[in-house]
Formats: sequence, structure tokens, C-alpha cells
Amino acid sequence: MEKKKAGVDAHRRHWLKAGAALGAAAASGQALAQAFEFKAAQRYPDPAVEILDPSFGKYRLFSSTVEQVATGFRWVEGPVYFADGRYLLFSDIPNNRIIKFDETSNQWSVFRSPANFTNGHCRDRQGRLVSCEHLTRRVTRTEYDGSITVLADRYQGKRFNSPNDIVCKSDGSLWFTDPPFGIAGDWEGDKAASELPHAVYRIDPKDNSVTQVIADLNGPNGLAFSPDEKKLYVIESRAQPYRVMWAYDVGADGQPGNKTRLIDANGPGALDGFKVDVDGNIWAGWGSSGAPGADPSKLDGVRVFNAQGKAIGHIHLPERCPNLCFGGPKRNRLYMASSHSVYALYVETRGAV
Repeated sequence: MEKKKAGVDAHRRHWLKAGAALGAAAASGQALAQAFEFKAAQRYPDPAVEILDPSFGKYRLFSSTVEQVATGFRWVEGPVYFADGRYLLFSDIPNNRIIKFDETSNQWSVFRSPANFTNGHCRDRQGRLVSCEHLTRRVTRTEYDGSITVLADRYQGKRFNSPNDIVCKSDGSLWFTDPPFGIAGDWEGDKAASELPHAVYRIDPKDNSVTQVIADLNGPNGLAFSPDEKKLYVIESRAQPYRVMWAYDVGADGQPGNKTRLIDANGPGALDGFKVDVDGNIWAGWGSSGAPGADPSKLDGVRVFNAQGKAIGHIHLPERCPNLCFGGPKRNRLYMASSHSVYALYVETRGAV
């Protein structure tokens, strides 16, 4: 056991060196879109952190404020944190690059460009970067030496639409959504026709075989497991009339079933990518749905729900938030990937692993 762990640690160190080399070889941080001006709150508690239910009070740190840590992007998505290197990676999709934010220096740089219009990312059980690529319509893994392995690009001989978001289960399996958003036009990839229905897939950790696990959602988007992995949550972006988060029981065989409606956007707000904390709360990217009369200034940010689907808190941001993740050495720093910027806030909870 110790020998295996030592081997994994050695591989992690190799990955860190490879990441540093890639970062050094890449271009320095250069804004490819208008930088978004932001001024942090100067008083505590930050009025941007709104308590919608008393139960949220214990998760708000009194002396923590929303910070803008990077800006100058076109559409930020897929943040993933590397605790062993203290950095964040995220996609700047229209600019076709992956950005690296170094938490120790507070600086950002280009990690990979071109990047095949990547969207969602996660880390596998060995700590490697796993990415959803729009342009190539595939899921890939970045090895410790920086090389790229294709994990899946087809199902039953047909190409995926545009893998969107991805999560790694404790058994090593990878679950990802496959809506057509990345092939709907040329903004986030190349316009192309769908070959498969919208679906959620599972990649087996032993042989990389692909199983279609959910096929009845219109535009599946963000997904995550509950802390005990007995529930799978999936956003249906094109549900009518509003976006919905569905909850599935995960059976002993690892397959999702017993679909129930957990959260309904119910109006002007729109759910997007999300993560779950150790208490089972759901921290979801939130923004205007474009409904008539909707005021984005009151909607954009992060909406927090308890495990029963009740809204308990809201973090107001000046931009729409498509996705987020927990980071920092203690997993208590919430990184919020927003339209043109990344924001951060320390909270009194930790992201579920």
C-alpha cells in the first residue's frame, strides 16, 4: 500500500513539474476581452453575500468579501483546483485556451492554447486533468508528462455532440453531459450537426468503455454527486418553461434511477454549473434567463440550495456565473467562473471530494 502511494505521489510531483513547464512555455497572461472593473466591499459582512434562510448564516464568513482574481476573458467555464500546486485551471472558451491562476502569486497565465475549445474539467483519482472538448467532441486526459490521451469520442460509432461538464466518482468512473451547445455555432467550437441525442455518459475506469446512463434530458448541463454518492444531480438546460435540476438515486449497480425534480428555476433565474459541499448543500451558478422584465443585477451570481432543494443563500456578482468550484488548501475558497472574470470568496464550509 505504501509503495503504491509513493508511486502515486511521485507521479503527482511529475505532474506538478510538467504543469510548471507548460505554464512557463505558454504566453503570459494577456486579456483577450475587455477587463471587467470590480471594487470589493470595504465593510464586513459583504452585502453581496445574502442570507435567504437562517440556515445559511453559518456558512457566511463575517470577514470575507468577494474578490475578483482574474479578468479579461470572453466566457469563463469549467474551473478545477489543484491543491498540490495551489492553482486553478479554467476554460476561456471563445478564446480557445485554458487559463492557469496561481493562488500563491495571484497571477494568471495561459496554460494551453489552442485548447480545442475545452469546457468542463475535473481531476481523476490519480490527480490528472480530465477535459471536455467542444471542437474535437471528445473527453481527454492530460498525462503527467503533458501528453493527451483520448478517453472517449464516440458512442456506438457516432461522435458525441460537445461534452460539456464532467465529474469523477470515487470508484474512478467519469460521468459527463453531452448537449449540443458547442456545435450550435462557431462561438464555442465549430458548427456541426448532432449525431447522437442529448445524454449523460459514464466512462468505466478499467477499460474506458462508455455507457449511456441518462437519455431523456433536453440539454443536460452541470452535474455532480451528493457527498455520499447516493444521489446524482443533473441540470436540464432546455427544460420548459424553465431550467430544472433533477435528482437520481444511484443504485447498488452504480446506475441512476428514480428521477425526481429537486430544483425548478421558476422564472427569471437560470441554473448552470454547480458543486456540492460536505453538508450536501448545492452551490449553483445563477443568472438571468432572459425572461421579460428580469433584472440581471439582482440575479447574477451563485444561488445556494440545501439538499432538499430550498434556496438558502445568494452571492451577488456583477456578471453571470456559469460554473464554480471549491479550492484553497482547505477547500473553503469558492471560485466563481463568471462571464469575463473569476471571483473568489472564502466560506465556512468545504467542497465535497
